[in-house]
Parts: sequence; C-alpha cells; structure tokens
Amino acid sequence: MELAFIPSPSRGVLYLGPVPLRGYAFCIIIGVFVAVWLGNRRWIARGGRAGTVADIAVWAVPFGLVGGRLYHVITDYELYFSEGRDWVDAFKIWEGGLGIWGAIALGALGAWIGCRRRGIPLPAYADAVAPGIAFAQAIGRWGNWFNQELYGKPTDLPWALEITSSADGRVPGTYHPTFLYESLWCIGVAFLVIWADRRFRLGHGRAFALYVAAYCAGRAWIEYMRVDDAHHILGLRLNVWTAILVFLLAVTYLVLSSKKRPGREDVVEPGAAATGDDAGSDEKSGDADQDDEAADESKADTAESDAKNEAGSGKKT
Repeated sequence: MELAFIPSPSRGVLYLGPVPLRGYAFCIIIGVFVAVWLGNRRWIARGGRAGTVADIAVWAVPFGLVGGRLYHVITDYELYFSEGRDWVDAFKIWEGGLGIWGAIALGALGAWIGCRRRGIPLPAYADAVAPGIAFAQAIGRWGNWFNQELYGKPTDLPWALEITSSADGRVPGTYHPTFLYESLWCIGVAFLVIWADRRFRLGHGRAFALYVAAYCAGRAWIEYMRVDDAHHILGLRLNVWTAILVFLLAVTYLVLSSKKRPGREDVVEPGAAATGDDAGSDEKSGDADQDDEAADESKADTAESDAKNEAGSGKKT
C-alpha cells in the first residue's frame, strides 16, 4: 500500500466556455515566455538591444515546434501510420509528442535566419538564450504530467507518480516520475550555465554547448528509466544513443572553441554599442555647451566687476 505518491490530473484540458485550455500547450507557452524574458535580460547584459531576443524568437519558436514534432513523428511513426491509426493525429501537437532534438535543430535554423536578418552572430545569441531554454524545458516537461505520459518503471517510492489512465496501453499504478526528474535536471542545468558563464565568461557558443552537454548527460539516464515504447539499437533506446552522440559533439565544440576563440565577443549586436556612444557623445556635447555658456557668463561678470572697480577708483581720486 502506497503511503504517498504524486497524483495525476483527472484530465489534461479545462474549458472556459467553448475554449479548451490544454495543460500540455499551456506549459509549452509559459516555457517560451520564460526563455524569451531571461534571454532578453542576458542579451542586454552582453551589450545587445532590448527586444532583439523576442524578434529572433519569432523565427526560432515556430521552427522549433515544427522540428520537435517532426522528430517525434519520424521516430514514432507507428503511432500515426500503422494499421488502425489515423495519420491526422500526427498534427495534434496538443496531445503531446515533441522531440527536443528536432526542436533544437530546427529552432537553431530559425534563429540563424533571424540573426542573419539583423547581422547578429548566432553563437552569441545562443549563449544568451541557453539557460532560458533549459528553464523552458523544465516547465514544458510538466505537460507530460497533464497527459499522463513518459513515466518510468514501477516503484513504490514516496514520490512515485500515480497513473490512472488505461488508454493507449497504459497500466494504472505508480511509476518513477521521469518528467519530474528531467524537470529538476533542467533547472540544475540552467543554473550551471549561468554560474559557468559568469565565472569563465563563456562566449562564441560555449555557454550553449555547455547547456547541450549537461542536458544530454541527464537525459541519457532518465531516458533509460522510461518504459514507453521506443526503437532500440544494440539494446539501448534511440534517444539514449542520440544523447550520447550529441553530448560528444557538444564537448568537442567546447574544447576546440576555447582553444580557437577564447574569451567572449566584444560586440554581440552591431550598432547597439554605437547607439550608446552617440547618446553619450550628445550628452557630452550638451555638457560642453553648458560649460561654454557658464564660462561666457563668468567672463561677463568679471568684466562688469572690473568696470565698477575702475569707476569707484575715479570717484575717490
């Protein structure tokens, strides 16, 4: 008998009249807002303009959603295209199913397009938004809780997740809450990147590479705990192999980049620093004009004082 467990919601959607509010979509949206907000603060701190992160996110987010859905549909195609399945379900993103690997890949393509349109280096932008992406993932994972999906092996631990749904082959019971494990891991990754970025002044994409490597390290063991159907290669789930490969690529980039381009970019957004300099020049020019006026007034007062002294001297004589 379980003394404690994490209950699952009775349903993953609420209705405001005819308008459905789906928990999965709500978590994704909140995650995006957090990522853009934090990314904007970090971008400004690095010398960029306010609003640039949001402008580029207009490209990155839609690309990321499409990429995440494509990865999920391709790697789990039997859920949509096998006998007895409806291929239209492949478009029902609100029912769950986003692959982070595809989301990051196509999201990066969208960010590259946005950066290119504004003359901004993509690595600098990636460094600014990296912790925010990790926080967004932490929030987004709670969408799996609403959908009662992607849980781990059976357990009777006090923090076990109770699954009540029997749809799509689920067996009601208590399981490892892998959604919670990954959410907490992503929060740790975000704080790790923030700390390392301040401590070592990471630049040229290295903060983003650290985020990728740290996330993959956690995703590998969390993925290994999951019991949902997945393709296996040499006894390991496909996503475990993906995490290992991406981890090695990220670490390789970290090492090579630190040797080739140490330090951080001096300018992350062309024109932003110049605008600040122009404003400073205007202020200095205004100050100089005020100093000139003050000097002229001082000279006038001195001349008037001399004239009075001379007049006074004539009267005495």
